[in-house]
Amino acid sequence: MTIELSLAASIPGGLIALHYAVQVLRPRWGHGSDMGGRRTPWIIGGMAALAAGGVLAALGTAWAANDRLAGLSLSVLAFALIGVGVGAAGTSLLALLAEQVDARRRPAAAAIVWIMMIVGFVITAGTAGPFLDPFSFERLVTVAFVVSLAAFAVTLGALHRLERPRTGAAHATAGEAPQSFRAALAEVWREPQARRFTIFVFGSMLAYSAQDLILEPFAGLVFGLSPGETTSLSGLQHAGVLLGMVLVGALGGVGGGVSGALNRWAVGGCFGSALALAGLTLAAVAGPGWPLRPNVFLLGFFNGVFAVAAIGSMMSLADNGAGRRQGTRVGLWGAAQGVAFGLGGFVGAVGVDLCRLVTPSQAAPFGAVFAAEAVLFVVSAHLALKVNATLRQCPVMAVATVDLVQPAAASGGRS
Repeated sequence: MTIELSLAASIPGGLIALHYAVQVLRPRWGHGSDMGGRRTPWIIGGMAALAAGGVLAALGTAWAANDRLAGLSLSVLAFALIGVGVGAAGTSLLALLAEQVDARRRPAAAAIVWIMMIVGFVITAGTAGPFLDPFSFERLVTVAFVVSLAAFAVTLGALHRLERPRTGAAHATAGEAPQSFRAALAEVWREPQARRFTIFVFGSMLAYSAQDLILEPFAGLVFGLSPGETTSLSGLQHAGVLLGMVLVGALGGVGGGVSGALNRWAVGGCFGSALALAGLTLAAVAGPGWPLRPNVFLLGFFNGVFAVAAIGSMMSLADNGAGRRQGTRVGLWGAAQGVAFGLGGFVGAVGVDLCRLVTPSQAAPFGAVFAAEAVLFVVSAHLALKVNATLRQCPVMAVATVDLVQPAAASGGRS
């Protein structure tokens, strides 16, 4: 859009923001899967919307080459569909994991899910990218169609007979009189743990994403790195993220109950991220002499630790509370994550621009934003500790968690 169609960068940026904004409806979709008999149809329906949105986005871009208004109007619809698909499928998938994965294995499950998402990015870029050259809008539409169709087909295969029938308490809850979405959401929000975890997710994901759009420009302007070198720096950060994810996946349940252990990993990831961002703040002062690459790698590592621990905690906490509200709780937390992630990059970039209005320094605006992110991560760590304190203070939640981490003898050892 910005190169072939010479559109302002704010247009694709606005479309990306739209797909995040739509995800504020995640609690509604999660409630729908709570009230339904199965979660698989919601995942398949979400993936169908996502696949359709991917194809329509390519068609809208191609159409905009001849008719800007019509093409961009179709693109708005397409990105709204992408947001609906991601929200509906992702929320129901995490709720399904929370229901059917043994508590002791949730750290590994969270790590695998997140890592497979990144692997999907890598495979798609590596296989689809070459087919776009030499570029044409016809090729763009064809590649988008094939990728979307392949993703939907893989989804159908992966979900085949995956969801187990509900038994026992799940059947009893599913048989209750239907509850309105507004009543279910209000009930979940009244749960102290769910409310505090929502605020934790929003604050921590805002801090997590605020450096997305400014780290590479910072490295280029302050450290004189070339575009290729800043791209490599981003790759180094992602390598750190993967290492942190694998570590939590392997050791996430070590050291007591799974919920408490994951909470400690999340707190440690927040504090480590804050220290790494404090290092980048000092880098803005020290300049090229600062060990930027190790600093960025550590930022990625602690971000990975925090991210997987937060997702694992989300899966573990989804069962804590009254009624069958896993989808509503996960939807609420997913909405907080989506809104925060959409705002984070924008807020970080705007923060740099505002700081530039009051200082002629190239480095100081970046340092100010990194420092603000570090503070936000420290606040998030405090919120995570409050979530754990709420769990200890609530006998019903504590008993539920103890039951979850016991051996699954009653279910015949199924995982």
